[in-house]
Amino acid sequence: MASYLVAIDQGTTSTRAMVFDKALTPVTIDQREFRQIYPAPGWVEHDPEEIWQTVLDTVAGAIEKAGIGPRQVAAIGITNQRETAVLWDRASGKPVHNAIVWQDRRTTDLCTALRNEGYEPAISAKTGLLLDPYFSATKIAWLLDKVPGVRSAAEAGRLAFGTIDSFLLWRLTGGKVHATDATNAARTLLFDIRAGAWDRDLLRLFNIPEGLLPEVKDSAADFGATAPDLFGGRIRILGVAGDQQAATVGQCCFRPGMLKSTYGTGCFALLNTGDTPVASRNRLLTTIAYQLDGKRTYALEGAIFVAGAAVQWLRDGLRTIDAASDASRQAASADPAQSVYLVPGFVGLGAPWWDAEARGALFGLTRNTGPAELARAALESVGYQTRDLLEAMQADWPGAADADTVLRVDGGLTASDWTMQFLADILAAPVDRPVIMETTALGAAYLAGRKAGLCPDLDGFAATWRLERRFQPLMDVTTRRQKWAGWQDAVRRTLTRPAQDHVR
Repeated sequence: MASYLVAIDQGTTSTRAMVFDKALTPVTIDQREFRQIYPAPGWVEHDPEEIWQTVLDTVAGAIEKAGIGPRQVAAIGITNQRETAVLWDRASGKPVHNAIVWQDRRTTDLCTALRNEGYEPAISAKTGLLLDPYFSATKIAWLLDKVPGVRSAAEAGRLAFGTIDSFLLWRLTGGKVHATDATNAARTLLFDIRAGAWDRDLLRLFNIPEGLLPEVKDSAADFGATAPDLFGGRIRILGVAGDQQAATVGQCCFRPGMLKSTYGTGCFALLNTGDTPVASRNRLLTTIAYQLDGKRTYALEGAIFVAGAAVQWLRDGLRTIDAASDASRQAASADPAQSVYLVPGFVGLGAPWWDAEARGALFGLTRNTGPAELARAALESVGYQTRDLLEAMQADWPGAADADTVLRVDGGLTASDWTMQFLADILAAPVDRPVIMETTALGAAYLAGRKAGLCPDLDGFAATWRLERRFQPLMDVTTRRQKWAGWQDAVRRTLTRPAQDHVR
């Protein structure tokens, strides 16, 4: 009997596949890293063929480790790094260029020009997004205009566009399915999140042929089946969601006011606002949390570009630690008399500032500053940036301000007790870490299992959520105020234009 689920978690630096049983208990995991390509300062690319190979390897590896065959897998769910753009040839399936990653800033000038021409308010009204290189539309425009022959091929109908989920669906189904789900479509700058459809006015603005675009489906839907030669038999694909939305599902944030934050390469906080999209006055994003049975549930989202990546910088750039886990140990030994702040604007600053030109900066250095103080500054920056997001959410949506805030957390950085305690301290709010930390993969597995009939409804799934540890705030009010004031000053010094210019 088919009683297992496979989640493909295609992330920014690695691909993981996980096998879950029908109770959504993790059984096995397989993971592969792939190259990060930096052709120019601020540019970030991935080789789609490398990503594809890691998907094949991890799915096969996870199934083999579980000791099962394809007939025992009820469905596959896919979750993916969002906004990363791929164009490929419909006949051969070959990409026309490397994927342009969500972190890439090459289209900053185009975004600035469109903003200066007054287009941003209309774009935000339809998409819930801002004019920023983060999103897919200007990446597509760059590929069409800068790669020889691509625009003519696109206009002739020979090419397809997709975020990573769409590219994987095409490959997994042998070119039979060109689709995405509403959560991924909502991140392209081309999708009207209220109408639930691609917007032709936006396509004309960015000069993108409509024929490039995939069909948009629910997050739990029939996305076809794998070609039988890939894993030894056909496996249905029944769930797709962008990684942060999949984590929202995995954290069971199904009631308005529930809040989760995922700490991986970046940090992404989503606040469920129910069936009503809330327009932000503080440069947060309005997005689709999930779409089930044709019904969209919305969220406010704050995106931080650098969270765990700051720890990677300590390890790979400064070489002050040997492993990511060393950062917490060093931070705990830092001199409490030193007030060192890292504003990690390595690829610009995300919400609520959206300053593409900002760059990373360290403040408060003294002759006594060493690796321990830098580690503490890197980990504390995660908490400070999260508070930036939470305060913006509370200002945007009265329901958030009125609620007793509890933050559900997931992602690799949440394994650091030191970081989670500081997060609770600086937020002055409880931080809940679940038993199952792989909530992104869990959300993808649940969506597929729900469509397959293996898993319960949202309420039934929510009843299975289990707390591993709650971090309660312990920091005194005076210390919290002093540290927060220091962070605010550091950010003001880092921004490339006055802080008030960043708020609408």
